[in-house]
Amino acid sequence: MSGQVDGPVPEMRMPDEFVKTIGRFAYVWGWPMVSMINRRTALTSVPEPGLRGGVLPNAPVGGVCMMTDYIAPSQRFVACTNQDVLYGFGFGSLDEQPAVFQIPDFGDRFWVAAAWDHRTDSFAKLGKQYGTKPGFYAVVGPNWNGTLPEGITGSFRSSTALAAFCPRVFLEDTPEDRAAVADLVQQVNIYPLDEFDGTMHTYDWAAVPSFPVPDAAGDGEIRWVNPDLFFDQLPEVLDTVPPLPGEEAMYQQFRALLAAADASPEIKKTLTDVAREAEQEVITPLLRWEFNGPAAGNNWYSPTNNSAFGTDYLTRTALARSNMFENAPQETKYIFTDTDVDGAQLDGTHDYTVTFAAGQLPPVDGFFSLTLYNKHHFYYENDLGRYSLGTKNPGLHRGADGSLTLYVGHRPPVDAPEQNWLPAPADQFSLYIRAYWPKQPILDGSWLPPTVTRT
Repeated sequence: MSGQVDGPVPEMRMPDEFVKTIGRFAYVWGWPMVSMINRRTALTSVPEPGLRGGVLPNAPVGGVCMMTDYIAPSQRFVACTNQDVLYGFGFGSLDEQPAVFQIPDFGDRFWVAAAWDHRTDSFAKLGKQYGTKPGFYAVVGPNWNGTLPEGITGSFRSSTALAAFCPRVFLEDTPEDRAAVADLVQQVNIYPLDEFDGTMHTYDWAAVPSFPVPDAAGDGEIRWVNPDLFFDQLPEVLDTVPPLPGEEAMYQQFRALLAAADASPEIKKTLTDVAREAEQEVITPLLRWEFNGPAAGNNWYSPTNNSAFGTDYLTRTALARSNMFENAPQETKYIFTDTDVDGAQLDGTHDYTVTFAAGQLPPVDGFFSLTLYNKHHFYYENDLGRYSLGTKNPGLHRGADGSLTLYVGHRPPVDAPEQNWLPAPADQFSLYIRAYWPKQPILDGSWLPPTVTRT
Protein backbone atom coordinates (compact mmCIF):
# COMPACT_ATOMS: atom_id res chain seq x y z
CA MET A 1 0.00 0.00 0.00
CA SER A 2 1.41 3.37 -0.99
CA GLY A 3 2.64 5.45 1.94
CA GLN A 4 2.67 2.50 4.35
CA VAL A 5 4.86 3.09 7.41
CA ASP A 6 7.14 0.27 8.60
CA GLY A 7 6.84 0.13 12.37
CA PRO A 8 6.00 3.06 14.68
CA VAL A 9 6.36 6.54 13.21
CA PRO A 10 9.78 8.00 14.08
CA GLU A 11 9.77 10.09 17.28
CA MET A 12 6.34 8.73 18.22
CA ARG A 13 6.01 8.84 22.00
CA MET A 14 5.82 5.31 23.45
CA PRO A 15 3.80 4.61 26.61
CA ASP A 16 5.60 2.57 29.26
CA GLU A 17 3.26 -0.38 28.84
CA PHE A 18 3.91 -0.49 25.08
CA VAL A 19 7.67 -0.53 25.73
CA LYS A 20 7.22 -3.32 28.25
CA THR A 21 5.00 -5.38 25.93
CA ILE A 22 7.27 -5.23 22.88
CA GLY A 23 10.40 -5.45 25.04
CA ARG A 24 9.30 -8.62 26.79
CA PHE A 25 8.50 -10.35 23.52
CA ALA A 26 11.84 -9.21 22.04
CA TYR A 27 13.61 -10.70 25.06
CA VAL A 28 11.96 -14.11 24.68
CA TRP A 29 12.45 -14.09 20.90
CA GLY A 30 16.09 -13.02 20.93
CA TRP A 31 17.32 -14.94 23.98
CA PRO A 32 18.71 -17.98 22.10
CA MET A 33 20.51 -15.82 19.54
CA VAL A 34 22.15 -13.57 22.13
CA SER A 35 23.19 -16.75 23.92
CA MET A 36 24.81 -17.94 20.67
CA ILE A 37 26.76 -14.67 20.35
CA ASN A 38 28.11 -14.89 23.88
CA ARG A 39 28.97 -18.58 23.65
CA ARG A 40 30.86 -17.94 20.41
CA THR A 41 32.78 -15.05 21.94
CA ALA A 42 33.76 -17.01 25.05
CA LEU A 43 34.46 -20.41 23.50
CA THR A 44 36.54 -19.23 20.53
CA SER A 45 38.85 -16.93 22.51
CA VAL A 46 41.70 -19.45 22.47
CA PRO A 47 44.91 -19.50 20.37
CA GLU A 48 44.54 -23.17 19.38
CA PRO A 49 42.18 -26.12 20.00
CA GLY A 50 42.05 -27.11 23.65
CA LEU A 51 39.86 -27.82 26.65
CA ARG A 52 38.39 -24.91 28.61
CA GLY A 53 38.89 -25.72 32.27
CA GLY A 54 40.29 -29.04 31.11
CA VAL A 55 36.76 -30.23 30.28
CA LEU A 56 35.04 -28.44 27.36
CA PRO A 57 36.31 -28.42 23.74
CA ASN A 58 37.20 -24.90 22.52
CA ALA A 59 38.78 -23.82 19.24
CA PRO A 60 39.44 -20.64 17.27
CA VAL A 61 36.68 -19.54 14.88
CA GLY A 62 36.33 -21.96 11.99
CA GLY A 63 37.75 -24.95 13.85
CA VAL A 64 36.89 -27.64 16.34
CA CYS A 65 38.43 -29.49 19.27
CA MET A 66 37.59 -33.17 19.84
CA MET A 67 37.42 -35.05 23.12
CA THR A 68 38.99 -38.46 23.67
CA ASP A 69 36.66 -39.60 26.47
CA TYR A 70 33.26 -38.72 27.89
CA ILE A 71 32.75 -35.14 28.99
CA ALA A 72 33.60 -34.48 32.64
CA PRO A 73 30.78 -34.05 35.20
CA SER A 74 32.35 -30.86 36.55
CA GLN A 75 31.72 -28.73 33.42
CA ARG A 76 29.09 -25.98 33.61
CA PHE A 77 29.34 -24.56 30.06
CA VAL A 78 26.59 -26.64 28.39
CA ALA A 79 23.63 -28.18 30.20
CA CYS A 80 22.43 -31.74 29.57
CA THR A 81 25.50 -33.16 27.87
CA ASN A 82 25.60 -36.94 27.46
CA GLN A 83 28.08 -39.64 28.33
CA ASP A 84 27.47 -41.78 25.27
CA VAL A 85 29.71 -40.00 22.75
CA LEU A 86 33.00 -38.29 22.19
CA TYR A 87 32.14 -34.64 21.60
CA GLY A 88 33.73 -32.06 19.39
CA PHE A 89 32.73 -28.41 19.47
CA GLY A 90 33.44 -25.18 17.62
CA PHE A 91 31.99 -22.13 15.87
CA GLY A 92 32.29 -20.71 12.38
CA SER A 93 31.92 -17.30 10.74
CA LEU A 94 30.82 -18.75 7.42
CA ASP A 95 30.47 -15.60 5.33
CA GLU A 96 34.12 -14.84 6.00
CA GLN A 97 35.24 -18.37 5.20
CA PRO A 98 33.60 -21.79 4.92
CA ALA A 99 34.58 -24.57 7.29
CA VAL A 100 35.52 -28.09 6.21
CA PHE A 101 34.17 -31.13 8.08
CA GLN A 102 36.70 -33.93 7.71
CA ILE A 103 34.86 -37.27 7.92
CA PRO A 104 36.90 -40.50 8.21
CA ASP A 105 35.66 -44.04 7.63
CA PHE A 106 33.76 -44.88 10.83
CA GLY A 107 32.95 -48.43 9.75
CA ASP A 108 30.04 -49.73 11.83
CA ARG A 109 30.45 -47.14 14.58
CA PHE A 110 27.60 -44.65 15.03
CA TRP A 111 28.42 -40.98 14.49
CA VAL A 112 26.67 -37.74 13.62
CA ALA A 113 28.03 -34.24 12.98
CA ALA A 114 25.63 -31.38 13.64
CA ALA A 115 25.84 -27.79 12.43
CA TRP A 116 23.43 -25.13 13.73
CA ASP A 117 22.79 -21.65 12.39
CA HIS A 118 22.43 -18.55 14.56
CA ARG A 119 18.78 -19.43 15.24
CA THR A 120 19.94 -22.88 16.51
CA ASP A 121 18.30 -24.62 13.53
CA SER A 122 20.24 -27.57 12.11
CA PHE A 123 21.28 -27.24 8.47
CA ALA A 124 23.79 -30.03 7.68
CA LYS A 125 22.97 -33.70 7.21
CA LEU A 126 26.10 -35.59 8.12
CA GLY A 127 25.99 -38.92 9.91
CA LYS A 128 25.63 -42.66 9.78
CA GLN A 129 21.84 -42.36 9.38
CA TYR A 130 22.36 -40.34 6.18
CA GLY A 131 24.78 -42.84 4.67
CA THR A 132 27.46 -40.13 4.60
CA LYS A 133 30.60 -41.34 2.87
CA PRO A 134 34.10 -40.50 4.13
CA GLY A 135 35.38 -37.26 2.70
CA PHE A 136 35.44 -33.49 3.09
CA TYR A 137 32.21 -31.51 3.47
CA ALA A 138 32.06 -27.73 3.38
CA VAL A 139 29.58 -25.58 5.29
CA VAL A 140 29.21 -22.10 3.81
CA GLY A 141 27.48 -18.87 4.80
CA PRO A 142 24.48 -17.26 3.08
CA ASN A 143 26.59 -14.54 1.46
CA TRP A 144 29.71 -16.53 0.57
CA ASN A 145 30.07 -16.65 -3.21
CA GLY A 146 33.43 -18.30 -3.68
CA THR A 147 34.23 -21.52 -5.50
CA LEU A 148 34.89 -24.69 -3.55
CA PRO A 149 38.09 -26.47 -4.59
CA GLU A 150 38.42 -29.93 -6.10
CA GLY A 151 38.27 -32.64 -3.49
CA ILE A 152 35.29 -31.28 -1.53
CA THR A 153 32.77 -34.12 -1.38
CA GLY A 154 29.66 -32.04 -0.69
CA SER A 155 28.47 -28.81 0.89
CA PHE A 156 25.72 -27.33 3.06
CA ARG A 157 24.65 -23.68 3.25
CA SER A 158 23.76 -21.97 6.52
CA SER A 159 21.09 -19.26 6.63
CA THR A 160 23.37 -17.17 8.87
CA ALA A 161 27.07 -16.42 9.04
CA LEU A 162 27.39 -17.55 12.67
CA ALA A 163 27.19 -21.32 13.08
CA ALA A 164 28.05 -23.89 15.75
CA PHE A 165 29.57 -27.32 15.06
CA CYS A 166 29.38 -30.55 17.05
CA PRO A 167 30.64 -33.94 15.83
CA ARG A 168 29.59 -36.86 18.08
CA VAL A 169 31.11 -40.36 17.97
CA PHE A 170 29.58 -43.23 19.94
CA LEU A 171 31.79 -44.78 22.62
CA GLU A 172 31.01 -47.95 24.52
CA ASP A 173 31.94 -47.63 28.19
CA THR A 174 34.71 -50.23 28.08
CA PRO A 175 38.53 -50.03 27.98
CA GLU A 176 38.47 -52.07 24.77
CA ASP A 177 36.31 -49.55 22.93
CA ARG A 178 38.32 -46.60 24.19
CA ALA A 179 41.39 -48.24 22.69
CA ALA A 180 39.54 -49.04 19.46
CA VAL A 181 38.37 -45.45 18.92
CA ALA A 182 41.65 -43.73 19.83
CA ASP A 183 43.15 -43.64 16.33
CA LEU A 184 39.81 -42.99 14.62
CA VAL A 185 38.99 -39.85 16.59
CA GLN A 186 42.32 -38.29 15.56
CA GLN A 187 40.96 -38.20 12.01
CA VAL A 188 37.79 -36.29 12.98
CA ASN A 189 38.43 -32.62 12.34
CA ILE A 190 36.93 -29.29 11.26
CA TYR A 191 39.06 -26.42 9.97
CA PRO A 192 38.83 -23.28 7.79
CA LEU A 193 38.71 -23.80 4.03
CA ASP A 194 42.07 -22.13 3.51
CA GLU A 195 43.68 -25.04 5.41
CA PHE A 196 42.16 -27.64 3.08
CA ASP A 197 44.67 -29.45 0.85
CA GLY A 198 42.77 -32.62 -0.02
CA THR A 199 44.55 -34.76 2.60
CA MET A 200 43.33 -36.03 5.96
CA HIS A 201 44.54 -33.76 8.77
CA THR A 202 45.10 -35.91 11.84
CA TYR A 203 45.30 -34.26 15.25
CA ASP A 204 46.44 -35.67 18.58
CA TRP A 205 43.39 -34.57 20.55
CA ALA A 206 44.69 -36.31 23.67
CA ALA A 207 47.52 -33.77 23.87
CA VAL A 208 45.58 -30.50 23.57
CA PRO A 209 46.23 -27.78 26.19
CA SER A 210 43.88 -26.77 28.99
CA PHE A 211 42.70 -23.15 29.11
CA PRO A 212 41.52 -21.36 32.27
CA VAL A 213 37.89 -20.67 33.06
CA PRO A 214 37.27 -16.90 33.26
CA ASP A 215 34.90 -17.11 36.23
CA ALA A 216 34.30 -19.72 38.89
CA ALA A 217 31.52 -22.12 37.90
CA GLY A 218 28.45 -22.31 40.09
CA ASP A 219 25.93 -25.12 40.43
CA GLY A 220 23.99 -24.21 37.29
CA GLU A 221 24.92 -23.39 33.72
CA ILE A 222 27.10 -20.34 33.11
CA ARG A 223 24.84 -17.35 32.45
CA TRP A 224 25.18 -16.82 28.74
CA VAL A 225 22.58 -14.03 28.61
CA ASN A 226 22.93 -10.98 30.85
CA PRO A 227 19.59 -9.14 31.07
CA ASP A 228 21.38 -5.85 31.70
CA LEU A 229 23.21 -6.13 28.36
CA PHE A 230 20.58 -7.90 26.28
CA PHE A 231 19.17 -4.85 24.51
CA ASP A 232 22.71 -3.63 23.76
CA GLN A 233 23.36 -6.94 21.97
CA LEU A 234 20.01 -7.30 20.21
CA PRO A 235 21.04 -5.00 17.29
CA GLU A 236 23.74 -7.51 16.30
CA VAL A 237 21.05 -10.18 16.05
CA LEU A 238 18.80 -7.97 13.94
CA ASP A 239 21.72 -7.05 11.66
CA THR A 240 23.12 -10.56 11.14
CA VAL A 241 20.10 -12.89 11.32
CA PRO A 242 17.81 -12.17 8.36
CA PRO A 243 14.08 -12.28 9.14
CA LEU A 244 12.12 -15.36 8.23
CA PRO A 245 9.14 -14.78 5.93
CA GLY A 246 6.56 -12.87 7.96
CA GLU A 247 9.05 -11.55 10.51
CA GLU A 248 9.85 -8.33 8.68
CA ALA A 249 7.29 -6.22 10.57
CA MET A 250 8.46 -7.68 13.89
CA TYR A 251 12.04 -6.61 13.10
CA GLN A 252 10.76 -3.09 12.40
CA GLN A 253 9.00 -2.99 15.77
CA PHE A 254 12.17 -4.08 17.54
CA ARG A 255 14.32 -1.55 15.68
CA ALA A 256 11.89 1.27 16.50
CA LEU A 257 11.98 0.26 20.16
CA LEU A 258 15.78 0.26 20.21
CA ALA A 259 15.89 3.66 18.49
CA ALA A 260 13.55 5.05 21.14
CA ALA A 261 15.77 3.60 23.87
CA ASP A 262 18.83 5.24 22.30
CA ALA A 263 17.04 8.59 22.46
CA SER A 264 15.55 8.22 25.92
CA PRO A 265 17.33 7.12 29.12
CA GLU A 266 13.89 6.48 30.66
CA ILE A 267 12.93 4.01 27.93
CA LYS A 268 16.38 2.38 28.16
CA LYS A 269 15.88 1.88 31.89
CA THR A 270 12.41 0.46 31.32
CA LEU A 271 13.84 -2.06 28.84
CA THR A 272 16.53 -3.13 31.30
CA ASP A 273 13.88 -3.65 33.96
CA VAL A 274 11.78 -5.62 31.47
CA ALA A 275 14.75 -7.85 30.66
CA ARG A 276 15.39 -8.61 34.32
CA GLU A 277 11.74 -9.42 34.92
CA ALA A 278 11.43 -11.57 31.80
CA GLU A 279 14.53 -13.54 32.77
CA GLN A 280 12.97 -14.46 36.11
CA GLU A 281 9.34 -14.76 35.11
CA VAL A 282 9.59 -16.30 31.62
CA ILE A 283 13.05 -17.75 30.98
CA THR A 284 13.80 -19.37 34.35
CA PRO A 285 10.61 -21.51 34.41
CA LEU A 286 11.58 -22.96 31.02
CA LEU A 287 14.08 -25.20 32.80
CA ARG A 288 11.09 -27.43 33.63
CA TRP A 289 10.74 -30.22 31.07
CA GLU A 290 6.97 -29.81 30.82
CA PHE A 291 7.59 -26.59 28.86
CA ASN A 292 10.09 -28.18 26.45
CA GLY A 293 7.84 -30.27 24.24
CA PRO A 294 4.45 -31.98 23.93
CA ALA A 295 3.50 -34.84 26.23
CA ALA A 296 5.09 -38.14 25.14
CA GLY A 297 3.22 -40.49 27.49
CA ASN A 298 3.64 -41.61 31.12
CA ASN A 299 4.46 -38.01 32.18
CA TRP A 300 7.42 -37.68 29.83
CA TYR A 301 7.78 -34.80 27.33
CA SER A 302 9.53 -34.64 23.98
CA PRO A 303 10.06 -31.90 21.38
CA THR A 304 9.00 -32.75 17.84
CA ASN A 305 10.81 -29.92 16.05
CA ASN A 306 14.15 -29.68 17.82
CA SER A 307 16.70 -27.82 15.70
CA ALA A 308 13.96 -27.11 13.13
CA PHE A 309 12.07 -24.43 15.04
CA GLY A 310 10.99 -22.00 12.34
CA THR A 311 8.80 -19.46 14.15
CA ASP A 312 8.19 -21.69 17.19
CA TYR A 313 9.83 -19.20 19.53
CA LEU A 314 8.63 -20.95 22.69
CA THR A 315 10.29 -24.30 21.98
CA ARG A 316 13.45 -22.68 20.63
CA THR A 317 13.90 -20.53 23.72
CA ALA A 318 12.93 -23.33 26.11
CA LEU A 319 15.53 -25.70 24.65
CA ALA A 320 18.14 -22.93 24.58
CA ARG A 321 17.53 -22.40 28.30
CA SER A 322 17.35 -26.04 29.37
CA ASN A 323 19.27 -28.03 26.81
CA MET A 324 20.89 -26.07 23.99
CA PHE A 325 22.31 -27.69 20.84
CA GLU A 326 19.97 -30.63 20.25
CA ASN A 327 20.22 -32.70 17.10
CA ALA A 328 17.36 -32.76 14.60
CA PRO A 329 14.53 -35.27 15.38
CA GLN A 330 15.54 -37.77 12.68
CA GLU A 331 19.04 -37.81 14.23
CA THR A 332 18.09 -37.92 17.91
CA LYS A 333 14.82 -38.14 19.82
CA TYR A 334 14.99 -36.51 23.26
CA ILE A 335 12.47 -37.54 25.93
CA PHE A 336 12.60 -36.12 29.47
CA THR A 337 10.70 -35.82 32.74
CA ASP A 338 10.88 -34.15 36.15
CA THR A 339 8.20 -36.42 37.67
CA ASP A 340 7.23 -40.02 38.29
CA VAL A 341 4.27 -41.68 36.57
CA ASP A 342 1.92 -40.20 39.20
CA GLY A 343 3.13 -36.65 38.53
CA ALA A 344 5.17 -36.24 41.73
CA GLN A 345 8.56 -34.48 41.51
CA LEU A 346 11.48 -36.90 41.29
CA ASP A 347 13.48 -36.74 44.51
CA GLY A 348 16.45 -38.85 45.57
CA THR A 349 15.08 -39.35 49.06
CA HIS A 350 12.78 -41.88 47.35
CA ASP A 351 13.64 -44.91 45.23
CA TYR A 352 12.34 -45.54 41.70
CA THR A 353 12.34 -48.22 39.03
CA VAL A 354 12.34 -47.63 35.29
CA THR A 355 11.34 -50.84 33.52
CA PHE A 356 11.55 -51.45 29.79
CA ALA A 357 9.39 -54.48 29.06
CA ALA A 358 10.81 -57.20 26.82
CA GLY A 359 11.00 -55.86 23.29
CA GLN A 360 10.23 -52.30 24.47
CA LEU A 361 13.65 -50.70 24.59
CA PRO A 362 13.69 -47.41 22.65
CA PRO A 363 13.44 -48.45 18.96
CA VAL A 364 16.66 -47.15 17.41
CA ASP A 365 19.19 -48.00 14.74
CA GLY A 366 21.86 -46.14 16.73
CA PHE A 367 21.83 -46.29 20.51
CA PHE A 368 19.82 -45.20 23.55
CA SER A 369 20.59 -44.07 27.07
CA LEU A 370 18.87 -42.97 30.26
CA THR A 371 20.71 -40.06 31.91
CA LEU A 372 20.10 -38.55 35.34
CA TYR A 373 20.56 -34.81 35.90
CA ASN A 374 20.40 -32.80 39.09
CA LYS A 375 18.02 -29.86 39.45
CA HIS A 376 20.44 -27.65 37.48
CA HIS A 377 20.57 -30.08 34.50
CA PHE A 378 24.09 -31.30 35.23
CA TYR A 379 25.41 -34.65 36.41
CA TYR A 380 25.15 -35.74 40.02
CA GLU A 381 28.76 -36.50 40.85
CA ASN A 382 28.99 -39.86 42.63
CA ASP A 383 31.62 -42.39 43.70
CA LEU A 384 30.76 -44.74 40.85
CA GLY A 385 31.23 -42.04 38.24
CA ARG A 386 27.97 -43.24 36.74
CA TYR A 387 25.65 -40.70 35.12
CA SER A 388 23.76 -42.73 32.53
CA LEU A 389 22.96 -46.29 31.50
CA GLY A 390 22.09 -47.74 28.13
CA THR A 391 23.55 -49.26 24.97
CA LYS A 392 27.07 -48.28 26.03
CA ASN A 393 26.83 -50.60 29.09
CA PRO A 394 27.09 -54.22 27.86
CA GLY A 395 26.99 -55.55 31.43
CA LEU A 396 23.41 -54.52 32.29
CA HIS A 397 21.37 -57.28 33.92
CA ARG A 398 18.23 -58.39 32.08
CA GLY A 399 15.24 -60.15 33.65
CA ALA A 400 14.41 -63.74 32.81
CA ASP A 401 11.69 -62.46 30.46
CA GLY A 402 14.11 -60.15 28.64
CA SER A 403 12.97 -56.96 30.39
CA LEU A 404 15.40 -54.32 31.60
CA THR A 405 14.83 -52.62 34.97
CA LEU A 406 16.97 -49.66 35.99
CA TYR A 407 17.02 -48.56 39.62
CA VAL A 408 17.17 -44.87 40.48
CA GLY A 409 17.78 -43.42 43.93
CA HIS A 410 20.28 -42.01 46.38
CA ARG A 411 20.94 -45.41 47.96
CA PRO A 412 22.04 -48.61 46.22
CA PRO A 413 19.07 -50.90 45.49
CA VAL A 414 18.42 -53.79 47.84
CA ASP A 415 18.30 -57.27 46.33
CA ALA A 416 18.91 -55.88 42.84
CA PRO A 417 21.97 -55.78 40.55
CA GLU A 418 24.11 -52.74 41.34
CA GLN A 419 25.21 -52.42 37.70
CA ASN A 420 21.59 -51.38 36.95
CA TRP A 421 21.63 -48.59 39.55
CA LEU A 422 21.67 -44.94 38.54
CA PRO A 423 22.73 -42.87 41.58
CA ALA A 424 20.62 -39.78 42.36
CA PRO A 425 21.20 -36.79 44.64
CA ALA A 426 19.25 -36.61 47.88
CA ASP A 427 17.03 -33.90 46.41
CA GLN A 428 15.28 -33.07 43.13
CA PHE A 429 16.48 -34.51 39.84
CA SER A 430 15.24 -35.30 36.33
CA LEU A 431 15.55 -38.19 33.88
CA TYR A 432 16.34 -37.99 30.19
CA ILE A 433 16.10 -40.61 27.42
CA ARG A 434 18.19 -40.19 24.28
CA ALA A 435 17.36 -42.24 21.21
CA TYR A 436 19.97 -41.77 18.47
CA TRP A 437 18.84 -42.66 14.93
CA PRO A 438 15.27 -43.30 16.10
CA LYS A 439 12.93 -45.64 14.24
CA GLN A 440 9.46 -44.64 13.12
CA PRO A 441 7.56 -45.77 16.27
CA ILE A 442 9.56 -43.34 18.39
CA LEU A 443 9.25 -40.55 15.83
CA ASP A 444 5.47 -40.86 15.46
CA GLY A 445 4.86 -41.34 19.19
CA SER A 446 3.44 -44.86 18.98
CA TRP A 447 6.27 -46.08 21.25
CA LEU A 448 5.69 -44.92 24.83
CA PRO A 449 8.53 -44.25 27.28
CA PRO A 450 8.58 -46.46 30.39
CA THR A 451 6.86 -45.61 33.64
CA VAL A 452 9.02 -44.12 36.39
CA THR A 453 7.59 -45.79 39.46
CA ARG A 454 8.29 -44.86 43.07
CA THR A 455 8.95 -48.02 45.07
